[in-house]
Amino acid sequence: MKRSIYIFFGMLVTLTACTKGFLDINTDPNFASKTSENRLLPPSQQGLSYALGFNNDNRGARGLTEVTSVYMHQITVREDQDQYGADGNDFSINGSWKGMYSSSPAQVGSDVLGTLQNTEALIAQATKNGNMIYAGIGKIMKAYAISEFVDAFADVPFSEANKLLSNGIVYPKYDKGAEIYPKLFALLDEAIANLKDAGAANTLVPSGDDLFYGGDAGKWIALANTIKLKMYNQVRLVQDVSGQVQALVGGSLISSTANGFMFPYGRGTTPDDRNPGFSEYFAGQKTHYQSPWFYEILRGYNKRIFTGIRDPRIPYYFYEQLTFDQPAQNPTDYRDSGFLSIPFGSVSVNRDFSQDQSMTLFGIYPVGGRFNLDTVQVDGTSGTGAAPLRLLTYADRLFIEAELRQVGLLPGSARDKLKDAINEAFNLVDYVVTAASKQSGIPVLAGSTDASDYVNKVLAEYDAKDAAGKLEVIMTQKWISSFGNSNDQYTDYRRTGYPVIFNPSDPTQAPGGRLQPPINGDPTRPGAQPSIPVQLSRAFPLSLPWSNDDLNVNKNAPKQKPPATTPVFWDK
Repeated sequence: MKRSIYIFFGMLVTLTACTKGFLDINTDPNFASKTSENRLLPPSQQGLSYALGFNNDNRGARGLTEVTSVYMHQITVREDQDQYGADGNDFSINGSWKGMYSSSPAQVGSDVLGTLQNTEALIAQATKNGNMIYAGIGKIMKAYAISEFVDAFADVPFSEANKLLSNGIVYPKYDKGAEIYPKLFALLDEAIANLKDAGAANTLVPSGDDLFYGGDAGKWIALANTIKLKMYNQVRLVQDVSGQVQALVGGSLISSTANGFMFPYGRGTTPDDRNPGFSEYFAGQKTHYQSPWFYEILRGYNKRIFTGIRDPRIPYYFYEQLTFDQPAQNPTDYRDSGFLSIPFGSVSVNRDFSQDQSMTLFGIYPVGGRFNLDTVQVDGTSGTGAAPLRLLTYADRLFIEAELRQVGLLPGSARDKLKDAINEAFNLVDYVVTAASKQSGIPVLAGSTDASDYVNKVLAEYDAKDAAGKLEVIMTQKWISSFGNSNDQYTDYRRTGYPVIFNPSDPTQAPGGRLQPPINGDPTRPGAQPSIPVQLSRAFPLSLPWSNDDLNVNKNAPKQKPPATTPVFWDK
């Protein structure tokens, strides 16, 4: 309730503050002439989460994961993201851009300010008032947000972005990603100094209005350092970062499950306070299928990696609305007992049939849905939606260190760090279950026999691989763990080539342009589930297209790019 109140007042500030100088003069007699930092912070944080997660029409949330989860083959859809088709008119790309940048109706056609505009106001006002904890938090959020957009879009507005209120800049230029990154490292260093500033007045300090860390400066410092570690790892192919990463791992970093950078969605429905991905449970038309490629890797069906190793996270990740032998609502594309989906690139006659009452859905782990303990046709009461959006976790940090050890930039055993990372990924599942569960009887995963057996089998496969194969194991495990937020997965794949993703044009994956689901997977056609025609008509995008909503009105914006041939600067 307290969080909802803070967000409500913060959004009032956002919705009524669309003219130059709103921090100084507000002519509306129903609102105070100035707003305080504790009312600017909550909408900045919620807006950041909305811009990077899944879509939720109930709250106007539009997020990049709606696109990247399809590109990283954890979700499949029938919409334009299929076959890498999202262009500059894509609903989610435009909505995410607006949610991040909007500062005037002229910029992206919105009368609602974006999270970066709120953050700019927060930093400016907190600095003026000597409330440097707020200023430091704002700078960390800004650095993280811009880094995520550089990683996704390559070149983005930065130096002139969100300067309408301070400098009157309506049409910001697009800066080169390679020029932005060093400034983000500097901004993070400034933030840490602000948070440590013992001489600051700090007459107002964050507490419950800080939805991430409750105003704990030490946790924000650990986050800033972990963001730096992530960013240095991402540029390791274009610059020597060995000194920087070795210095960081000896200092303050995210070091526990609970201290991860996670937005804590709740269970409220009025207003809707739930994880945007949970909207699939009560949607009139369900659209998010669980990727068969992802499913088969977890089941141990994939012939390249983790063959024969069943992942114990499956019932936490996926919820099956069908029993193993129950007829589906309509003719099916891909089925494996109770699991029902469509593959990426399908052109089957069965692809477009409605399967709202039959398709497999998100489980409890990514969005606060249902643990696969029973079989029901879901609605909004079937789960809580209270799963946090996991932006940067302790497990992520451990996987990053495993990668850095594997490539020789950190000393120590990459195998040991990989083991720690997988075990922490299981802890993270249990953490989300505790936050989101409404079912009884959900088993604890971490430390279970199934979890221990799985870790031992994965490590045995790691031991048998060459150096490239070992890196593939690390990156594939990181991909599995981060289900529910695919933005860093998209970055990791372009940097490393891992995990290997489904390619309908690859004859080893889809011989003759056909994908064979489990032959006995459809109980209505035992031993005879047919192959599925699949195709790929576009190349994998090396960056996302820019928002056409911005390009169409921003006279300083570049022309739209060809995403398949426009890499981010760190993509060697």
